[in-house]
Amino acid sequence: MAPPGEAEDVIQNSARSAAPRPTLSVFDAVMITVGIVIGAGIFQTPAMVAQFAGDPTRMLALWIAGGVLTMIGALCYAELASTYPNAGGDYGFLTRAYGRSVSFMFAWARSTVIVTGSIALLAFILGEALARVANLGPLSSAFYAVLAVLVLTAINLAGLRTSSRLQNLLGVVEIGGVLLIAALGFLAETSAVTHPHEHQTASADSGALGLAMVFVLLAYGGWNEAAYVSAEVRGGGRAVLRTLVLSIAIISAVYIAFVAGALHALGFAELAASPSVGVDVARNALGDFGAQLIAMLVAVAALTSMNSTMLVGARTNYALASDWRALRVFSGWRDDRNTPVAGFIVQSVIAIALIIFGAVEKNGFATMVEFTAPVFWFFFLLSGVALFVLRTKDPSTPRVFRVPLYPLTPLIFVAMCAYLLYSSVSYARSEHAVYISILVSASGVIALGALQLRERRQGARG
Repeated sequence: MAPPGEAEDVIQNSARSAAPRPTLSVFDAVMITVGIVIGAGIFQTPAMVAQFAGDPTRMLALWIAGGVLTMIGALCYAELASTYPNAGGDYGFLTRAYGRSVSFMFAWARSTVIVTGSIALLAFILGEALARVANLGPLSSAFYAVLAVLVLTAINLAGLRTSSRLQNLLGVVEIGGVLLIAALGFLAETSAVTHPHEHQTASADSGALGLAMVFVLLAYGGWNEAAYVSAEVRGGGRAVLRTLVLSIAIISAVYIAFVAGALHALGFAELAASPSVGVDVARNALGDFGAQLIAMLVAVAALTSMNSTMLVGARTNYALASDWRALRVFSGWRDDRNTPVAGFIVQSVIAIALIIFGAVEKNGFATMVEFTAPVFWFFFLLSGVALFVLRTKDPSTPRVFRVPLYPLTPLIFVAMCAYLLYSSVSYARSEHAVYISILVSASGVIALGALQLRERRQGARG
């Protein structure tokens, strides 16, 4: 824990040097959030959920339950983000609740692996889709991936207004595309539907259902990124609340419609066995043109998620650099563009390095990105606990929104995070990925110690 007043001084000093301004509408913020969550994974995740759910009724119930649990988490974040709007999102909550050391470790993991790894992975998905259209050789996907990072970085450096307009356009196309696939599924012949008792793919015991829920919640993951633009949404705390609630409502409706449409078109057994649910639904309805349509939609979904992830990820770099004197050179914020310029540059350099590493190591890159889940859920859990800490530690701060049914609602959210942390750690152990998490954490501890030592020396020199 930080000494009394230290975290508050850090936040205030950061706020004085920061320049984020409320320029986004609720619609802009919703499109950013929805764009992060609804990605290319929705075309594959339903099959994995079906395999563990065992029958269509349980499968649909799991997707609905995922939306409910996500909304519970969003209500917890709505209180934190509306009470403490900060360009660093979780970074600001963790600093106030636990001090700079904990929040630094979060920012380190987020900046070096979690966000940049996600950007690199999405860039590869986009690159593979573009390589099918114009193949430039064995490194086509990596070339397109690097090009996508550079182009989106340039667009974001042009200003928040420019990047948010692009995001609005991509978000509408993405949502429309997923709903189009759902509509094609509902318009398919009903003879494709199988009855629950005819095909069951799993025993659907508690373990199988729990694993199915892990995949569901992973598909819903990313909604918390709305906190990273909380200081830039017009309308204050209530606008942040509306952003989170509307985002989750849209995401849940789109997901449930997509899964129900796919079930209607393919039947449960074919859905569970499908390597790409969206492709199969579109091909059944439109033939080869349908498959090409999905390839384009996957590219749009990857591009949409990339742009959103880059937009919010750079703000963590900015918040971190603003709080540490030794990192101030990376805290540049352009007032005229409302953009953390240095944060974007650092982010793009790391993402491109990961893309190059992925092109060389292939499986090593995929493993590194996939198994950062334990780190993510650990800090997500800490953010949930931070709600209790700050209610106790900072009771006098006005709260424009208080999470309903406190403390039950945040307890459910914390339990969900703890379960997913446990599940991800268990999975990582089976694949030796826990060593990657240890390595990332250890490198952050070394960097933290070096920064603290440098700041003490600078303070001694006056």
